[in-house]
Amino acid sequence: MMSNSNLERVLSSGNFAVTGECGPPRGIDAEVVRSKGKILKGYVDACNVTDNQTAMVRMSSFAACVILREMGLDAVMQMVCRDRNRIAMQSDILGAAALGINNLLCLSGDHQRFGDHPGAKNVFDVDSIQLVSIAKKMRDDSTFQGGKPIKQGAPKLFVGAAENPFADPFAIRVPRLAKKIAAGASFIQTQCIYNVERFAEWMKGVRARGLHERAYILGGVTPLKSAKMAAYMAKGVAGMDVPQHYVERMEKTPKEEQKAEGIKIAVETIQQLREIEGVAGVHLMAIEWEEAVPEIVKMAGLYPRPQLAAGN
Repeated sequence: MMSNSNLERVLSSGNFAVTGECGPPRGIDAEVVRSKGKILKGYVDACNVTDNQTAMVRMSSFAACVILREMGLDAVMQMVCRDRNRIAMQSDILGAAALGINNLLCLSGDHQRFGDHPGAKNVFDVDSIQLVSIAKKMRDDSTFQGGKPIKQGAPKLFVGAAENPFADPFAIRVPRLAKKIAAGASFIQTQCIYNVERFAEWMKGVRARGLHERAYILGGVTPLKSAKMAAYMAKGVAGMDVPQHYVERMEKTPKEEQKAEGIKIAVETIQQLREIEGVAGVHLMAIEWEEAVPEIVKMAGLYPRPQLAAGN
């Protein structure tokens, strides 16, 4: 065990893992985080907290993770390279680890032009692969990126990264994943999967390099709320691959039944992912629809979640 992470325990024990996601509020109301945590608790092994997603100002991932931690959830702190230099990143990693946040997901971050401060200066002092390497060095070597030793307690972290199997060019997706794993990523959460056939093709390349044996691959699943959402995801989101048959399926479903149909599609996707060699779990991204997660987990036969004591 590299950390005291419940997610690491579940994955290392061979169980099929389930992670969820919590988007922090655009204000200071901690009850927003707690209400989402209450819905997800017991249905996920860990809960990601996004870091100013879509480049919109929100409560910090660090703070929201602490709130979830106080509720007994295993939090995954997301950290984007857009907003911090390497000094601030390492400082936040130390602070989070000191407060019992054991999981770190390293990301590039959405460009600020998509958010509410398009004139903000991005940082990108390091990229997401370098951030993975920095976190690993802090944990394994008790050393800061600049070379000085960490003398008063190194962070114990379960370090992860994200990957999009559907982005172009497709040919570089597996090599890019290999770089992240070589840098020290122990778990990978993917972009939302709708085109399972293409994802399975990507997993062939992952297995060919033995990458599934060096890091845990968690397939991303986002339930469709409506036909409108399906159409938007298919045409309006870069790097997304939503087959037309799902758009048509949602459009043919009566409006009042579309949420239920979206949940069915999510469950079907999970069932298909479980049949693919090398997939170690799923990452449920129910965007502002946390209420769907318990139903999805139950319908997919993934409830109850394993309860593993530290050291197991």
